[in-house]
Amino acid sequence: MKLFKSIRSRLSLSYLLIIILTLVITDIALVSVLRAYFLNNVRDTLYSQLSISTDIYERYFSDSTLEENVANDEDGFWRQSEGHVQIVSLDGIVLLDSTGNRPSGALSTEDVLMALEGQEGTTIFTSEESGESLMAASMPLYSNGEIVGALRLITSLRGVQQSMGIIVMYLSVFGVAVVILTTLISNVIALRFIRPIDKLTKTAEIMATGNFNVVSVKMHEDEIGKLSDTLNYMAKEIKKKEELKNDFISSVSHELRTPLTSIKGWAVTLKDPLTDTELLHQGLDIISNESDRLKSMVDELLDFSKFVSGKITLEKEWIDLEELFLFLKHNIADRAKRENKNFNVETKEDMGTYYGDPNRLKQVFINLIDNAFKFTKEEGHITLKMEKHRNYVDFIVEDDGSGISEEDITKVKEKFYKGKTSNSTNGIGLSICDEIALLHGGELIIESQLDQGTKITLRLPSGGK
Repeated sequence: MKLFKSIRSRLSLSYLLIIILTLVITDIALVSVLRAYFLNNVRDTLYSQLSISTDIYERYFSDSTLEENVANDEDGFWRQSEGHVQIVSLDGIVLLDSTGNRPSGALSTEDVLMALEGQEGTTIFTSEESGESLMAASMPLYSNGEIVGALRLITSLRGVQQSMGIIVMYLSVFGVAVVILTTLISNVIALRFIRPIDKLTKTAEIMATGNFNVVSVKMHEDEIGKLSDTLNYMAKEIKKKEELKNDFISSVSHELRTPLTSIKGWAVTLKDPLTDTELLHQGLDIISNESDRLKSMVDELLDFSKFVSGKITLEKEWIDLEELFLFLKHNIADRAKRENKNFNVETKEDMGTYYGDPNRLKQVFINLIDNAFKFTKEEGHITLKMEKHRNYVDFIVEDDGSGISEEDITKVKEKFYKGKTSNSTNGIGLSICDEIALLHGGELIIESQLDQGTKITLRLPSGGK
């Protein structure tokens, strides 16, 4: 069965089966039509002879009864008919048989019954003596306008069978020739279809080894050509993702190295017994802050790993939105004062509640606000507000900072993507925010213009359920 595992062999077999089926149906129909044609010719010949004989009888022999004509050997009306002739009475009794073997009983064949009723009739049957296929045709004999009997002619169908045998033989030979030719042509056609797939498969195998520089050559503008374009696009995207991942690893390594270097340096400094108390406290504060920063980065990486593997589950509960906004205001206030930036949180008494994961939503807001602070200069403005709509709720973080370029704005939510500014970090913060929004059934909408600020909207469905 290995022979039929390839597309080429299955395609060739399909073509072959269709051709064979078409030939068989066509040949059967053709043989049936030709057989009917030959039989009709034989029948018409018999009817022609019968018509002449019955006309002669009616004109010249109808003065006497049929029995008298047969008894007196007045039967010239049928002698011009070649073949086996029978004269049948109204009772179905054979009065005369040209072969001399007259049947003893009455005939009840369809052709005789039809003739005795005034119609032409034919019957095809097999001779009991020779086993030969025969055709019998009968016509009524009239005397003074009344039916007095029937004239029956019987002829062999051997000639028809021989002709049909020759035709079937020729059709069979022609069919075999067509099948052989079709097999060759179908293999050529299948090869034409399979060659691009083979090349595409080889290209994919090379890509599977990690070499994405290879390019699949498109041979035709069809579905396979489209697949070739898709494969090339996939390789291009994978190369781009690989570059982003490498940049990400390099960036993360650098960001992890910075606090570790600081911690290591201050640890060495603090080991010196001559270190004064003020320097000791300063060093411990720096070590604590850098440890927190290091922990934050590690937590972010762990979160990212969970999102990628699909292991994140939300722990939803009803959240008081006013309390959430006040928490964010108090949490960010010291930073805003320290960096001399204006942080405004718009709260209302009727903000209501939302059904979601409070910790994950806090993570989103803190990340968005942190980004806004990074890209906003001193005395700049950052605003957190909420807008309710009929079917959704918008949580908006807006700033008047440096903004995002048109080139970057479509990519900032991609995994590993890191902006080109010096404030850009490891490239997974917005990606995580986007994943959390999707888990809540919402979306993250980013609007920005370079040097004019950024507006990021966390749009969630009303109610959060």
